[in-house]
Amino acid sequence: MTALTLSTAGAATLRADVLVVGVAKGPKGPVVAAGAEAVDKAYDGKLAAVLDALGASGAESEITKLPAPAGLKVPVVLAVGLGSLPEKDESFDEEVLRRAAGAAARALHGSKKAAFALPLDDASAVTAVAEGALLGAYAFTVYQGGEKKGSGNGGTSRTKSGGEGPKQPLAEVTLLGAKPRDKEHKAAVERATIVATEVNIARDLVNTPPNDLTPEAFAAVASTTAKEHGIKVQVLDEKALVKGGYGGIMGVGKGSENPPRLVRLSYTHPKAEKTLAFVGKGITYDSGGISLKPAGHNETMKCDMAGAAAVFATVVAAAKLGLQVNVTGWLALAENMPSGSAVKPGDVLRMYSGKTVEVLNTDAEGRLVLGDALTRASEEAPDAIVDVATLTGAMVLALGNRTFAVMGNDDAFRTSIHEIAEEVGESSWPMPLPAELRKSMDSPTADIANMGERMGSGLLAGLFLQEFVGEGITWAHLDIAGPAFHEGAPYGYTPKGGTGSAVRTLVRLAERTATGDLG
Repeated sequence: MTALTLSTAGAATLRADVLVVGVAKGPKGPVVAAGAEAVDKAYDGKLAAVLDALGASGAESEITKLPAPAGLKVPVVLAVGLGSLPEKDESFDEEVLRRAAGAAARALHGSKKAAFALPLDDASAVTAVAEGALLGAYAFTVYQGGEKKGSGNGGTSRTKSGGEGPKQPLAEVTLLGAKPRDKEHKAAVERATIVATEVNIARDLVNTPPNDLTPEAFAAVASTTAKEHGIKVQVLDEKALVKGGYGGIMGVGKGSENPPRLVRLSYTHPKAEKTLAFVGKGITYDSGGISLKPAGHNETMKCDMAGAAAVFATVVAAAKLGLQVNVTGWLALAENMPSGSAVKPGDVLRMYSGKTVEVLNTDAEGRLVLGDALTRASEEAPDAIVDVATLTGAMVLALGNRTFAVMGNDDAFRTSIHEIAEEVGESSWPMPLPAELRKSMDSPTADIANMGERMGSGLLAGLFLQEFVGEGITWAHLDIAGPAFHEGAPYGYTPKGGTGSAVRTLVRLAERTATGDLG
């Protein structure tokens, strides 16, 4: 993990490989942002003019590198765009700072140390820049090279014999302009480090190939990490799942030689007054089962456990932060494969709740494992349940690749989660659960079918899950199918591959619940 420190040193005196400054779009061209005054002075007050001559505009996350003048202790200055200059007496948006820091950190892969002289008006800005830098300084290199073992999350690389390995992430970030002895600034950095670390851990899990991350392997990782942080853990293997009547999880997983698992993680605080339950879909590989996915749709299906990765990372983050709230995480882990033992279209499964489900499409498997986990989580009567899942392609069609859907049985709670997501820089949108769609899941054979009408199918999935939430329990469903795995070119602090979607939202939700700031 990239090291992050605060420094009172001046931008002109700190030694580093690169000095990062911000540049905004002004009415007459680029404008050097606050925090880089000493750097501008080293260019005789002409840094903006030099950037203009190089074609820099100050557009968000735009990167421009230039040689440093003699007055600085660094060889290179990197200017990162911050977008439009704020109105007088206003600050740059936190997400703009987060993305700018992330873009700069990504551009500095291979560097050892960078000093960031970006605008830091308050502790919130410190958090944003720190988070952005740590999230941008991420690479998953564990499978590149010739050695047998390595580490992801920006960890050790593996160098090929006779050649160079992949560029490693920026090793050290120093924030200039923050105050190391200021309690708020220090706390901001500590929080940003914990949250970014857990987001990157979730990314690592999503990026790990499915031959290595089976349900059993995922459960083992969760167990080991949980014990390290004082989190109670319980793992139900296939025998316990059969004995307990978890027909949804077992039905999905019985076609694979890698049996399913249900993992319960429990972080408790002695002064907590509220309990949150987070439930994550953990399909470690989704072939579609007997309803096999068409060619071109299988290659990224290792990401179908991103919901469980987000839940796991959130529980660990809550423990590290010492939040005054009880948080229980449920990881519903299975591998959806076609075989002679696999569940078939037309089969009927008896869920943990006792409700029967006619399986019309084996590729609608996520709702089956979540149904069991939601019922089990409801038995403990938490104050609220949030499930997280890469659940439907319909939500990708509806909201695109960068926005997740929020549904729920309580409009105020759904709205709060949407607002929290926007606050932390995760794009979301509230979606309805139209009651009239429920009838299309009626089955002549069972209590409910796992599929309904095609139109509004992403909402139907939410309606299906709602059937397994305990009466009177506040519940929300996050469909992160779009933003959980990024197949395009990296941008801002978002890498190619696993993104760690929803972790920051869930952590902030837990923080708000702990302090009583949630409605």
